[in-house]
Amino acid sequence: MTALRFTDPGFLRSVRIFLGIAGAITLIAGIVLLIWPAKSAVIVTGIFASYLIVSGLVYLGLGVFSGRGGGWVRAGHIVLGLLFIATGVIAFANLGAATVTLAIVVAIFIGVSWIADGVVALSLMGHDASKVWTLLYALLGIVAGIVVLLSPLYAATVLWIILGISLVALGVVQLVRAFALKDVGTAPVADPAI
Repeated sequence: MTALRFTDPGFLRSVRIFLGIAGAITLIAGIVLLIWPAKSAVIVTGIFASYLIVSGLVYLGLGVFSGRGGGWVRAGHIVLGLLFIATGVIAFANLGAATVTLAIVVAIFIGVSWIADGVVALSLMGHDASKVWTLLYALLGIVAGIVVLLSPLYAATVLWIILGISLVALGVVQLVRAFALKDVGTAPVADPAI
């Protein structure tokens, strides 16, 4: 049995194929986000609603069919399952409103996270050697978080567009990597005498 080498043609071909497929999927996802931002957000919300319903069914099944745990544990699973299912069904009933709500909730979470990160950075400033950079980071985090909280839907839209642009850029770079990957053994080596 021979060991797999990174220079084996089969391995390199597999890596190229993986990079190419991953790059193409990333590029297509980014283009879809940029061309149809509202529709793609609705699709993401639909996927999330599907996840909620499936999770609800799993929790419901755990509560009904599981022999483990006491009555409160089983009742908790059943209630949680029903809650997840109800949330998923309500989201599917009006995907547009659910999409806006999800965008606002995610933006608020991001805004609060940035503010908390800034406050934590401020609290650690006494232990940091670079106080100016820490202060700058903390203030930027707090200000960015406040801006997001003041207009979460606008912030979510901007973040969605930035995500689309990032996916397009990453997809293109990944595709270039896939086509540029060469066998180490065939790559020209510089002459050490030169």
